Amino acid sequence: MIPCQRHLFNIPDDVAYFNCAFTAPLLRDAEQAGYSSVREKVSPWTITSKNFFMTIETLRDLFSQLVGCTADDVALIPAVSYGIALAAKNLPVSSGQTIIVLADQFPSNIYAWRRLADEKNASIITVQRPEDKNWTRAVVQAVDDNTAVVAVPNCHWTDGTLLDLVQIGEKCRTHDAALVVDGIQSLGAMPFSVSDVRPDFLVTAAHKWLLGPYSMGYCYVSPRWQKGTPLEENWLNRNESENFARLVDYRDEYQPGARRFDVGEASNFILSPIAEAALRQILDWGIGNIADTLRAKTDAISEWAVRKGFDVSPASARVPHMLGLAMPGGFSHDLPARIAQDRVYVSVRGNSIRVAPHLYINETDMERLFNALEKI
Repeated sequence: MIPCQRHLFNIPDDVAYFNCAFTAPLLRDAEQAGYSSVREKVSPWTITSKNFFMTIETLRDLFSQLVGCTADDVALIPAVSYGIALAAKNLPVSSGQTIIVLADQFPSNIYAWRRLADEKNASIITVQRPEDKNWTRAVVQAVDDNTAVVAVPNCHWTDGTLLDLVQIGEKCRTHDAALVVDGIQSLGAMPFSVSDVRPDFLVTAAHKWLLGPYSMGYCYVSPRWQKGTPLEENWLNRNESENFARLVDYRDEYQPGARRFDVGEASNFILSPIAEAALRQILDWGIGNIADTLRAKTDAISEWAVRKGFDVSPASARVPHMLGLAMPGGFSHDLPARIAQDRVYVSVRGNSIRVAPHLYINETDMERLFNALEKI
């Protein structure tokens, strides 16, 4: 268990922030890294050609450690939607085949599949929310020989209900279906193993549970697809682009591995140091330790909520780091604003109050959350 880490964040004492699933606060070290990078851009003569590649490769290596792949398997992207578009561009889908998604799945992992289905005369199968909250069984039952792609998250973004991606991945491989994982609401807060899940594409953005900046993200690409087609053709992705003097010698060959899929200007001198500081701290804490610590917090919230009459998924059906509190009829969309008057921050997503703590939450924050929810 990790003791409260509030001292590493610049959060006022009167703020109880249970909204990491919306966007995370920056660590103090990441904040300072951002200030330093801005100062460096003020003096661009200090930036050399090596900086363009050092920043990218450092992030690639740190993220690979997080999910258990190699740095060669990682592309730098600006958003989940970019990574999903990469997957949709490179995975084979034939006329009459199906693409599986979840009901109320986040739109970044929907729209590209709708377009692809229209283009290929394929169809979307939407797995409805199961009454027993067992998404895994529902998805596994939907996969058959006609399935081309299963595009799902590790947990549902509205309430943290869990999907067992190892089981789903095994079923996909049985039917030669591709598995595309949106990890934005899980990576950084719970363990993930590429070797266990074996996704074809794993996509995330940095600004939630990876505690990083907006407009940065990461995409694992299985070696099976690393000879595919990128969304754009930028100069950094080409072989020997480190030699700035010879960029006029155009090359057909790409950089090795998943680097061909990097977004243009991935070497963001302002955002990269922020993302790097965050990844280093997460790796230092240890993903398993983060998950165990957050599980204790969400379990305590769940126990209180059940006593107060909320419907909460059991611990076995949800991720360790966030949960949904439901009531018959749902909640008004202005509920977060009303609770925020007490400087307590949550979200309403779907029919649930989504509560998403992190390591900066202390006992006072928990009490303030409970007091605020008593008023609704």
